[in-house]
Amino acid sequence: MWLNLQIFGFRGLWSPYYLLFVLALALLYYLITGPYRHKFGGKGQKMPSVKQHFFFYGGLVLLYAVKGAPVDLLSHIMLTAHMIQMAIYYIVFPIFIIKGIPAWLWENVVNRRIIKPVLKFFSIPLISLFLFNTLFSLYHLPVIFDFAKTSQVAHTSISTIILIAAFIVWWPVLSPLKEFDRMPPLGKIFYIFANGVLITPACVLIIFADTPVYATYTQQGAWLQALALCVPGGVLQGLSSGISGPEMFSPMSILEDQQLGGIIMKIMQEITYGIVLARVFFGWFTRESLRVDPLPAGTNEVSTNEHG
Repeated sequence: MWLNLQIFGFRGLWSPYYLLFVLALALLYYLITGPYRHKFGGKGQKMPSVKQHFFFYGGLVLLYAVKGAPVDLLSHIMLTAHMIQMAIYYIVFPIFIIKGIPAWLWENVVNRRIIKPVLKFFSIPLISLFLFNTLFSLYHLPVIFDFAKTSQVAHTSISTIILIAAFIVWWPVLSPLKEFDRMPPLGKIFYIFANGVLITPACVLIIFADTPVYATYTQQGAWLQALALCVPGGVLQGLSSGISGPEMFSPMSILEDQQLGGIIMKIMQEITYGIVLARVFFGWFTRESLRVDPLPAGTNEVSTNEHG
């Protein structure tokens, strides 16, 4: 498969311009949280911890891996690759970025006059839950999915809207700002569980369909149009007469690829939610176990007298 993918060229495989964008984000993070933090609300604040650096830069690595590296090209060829991309981009990536940005910088961004009331409303647990899962499920309806692959504007706009909703859905659980950290631990546990349940219909649609549901992966015209989102036009035009469809690049049938994609999406989602749920639970359990009621005054004295 790898040799076959080489025909799409270096730009199609590695998206060098997107790599420059990701590197620019890394440089901005370093400057804003480092030498110039006093200009962005960080006067007197410490630089991000090693852990925060790990999360933010790790998040950028994940971002490039799924939106710039060959996984992005593969996502237009195989639904399995698309679902791996979606799981990382919409579920894992926001966690890394939220945890990687220091609280003082979040506070500076969130407290803007327009952003704060909007975020307060959409981060209400029920609203954030249904916002993200509804958008994600609607996106994977065949008519919307195929439309999103018709142009760069449609694809970028839809992806960005869902990504914003993905950040918002994690905000009630992971927010570093006390004002937004309103749910008790038990509430967070139920919230994460509900999130896993609500995303299931989109996966079920894909896993149990009897036939391939997306024209993007079954019709050559739609497939080539989707490939145009990441492969330069000149390269694709030269290849269009020599490639028949996704089956050239996959050992699986289109239906098998579709079913595997849905399964992988569900498994990756369950693993991620399970890890976050476990951290919330054990953090809550540890705090509760440390709450030891103090002995009433004079207890030790009475005990000593009785044994004397």
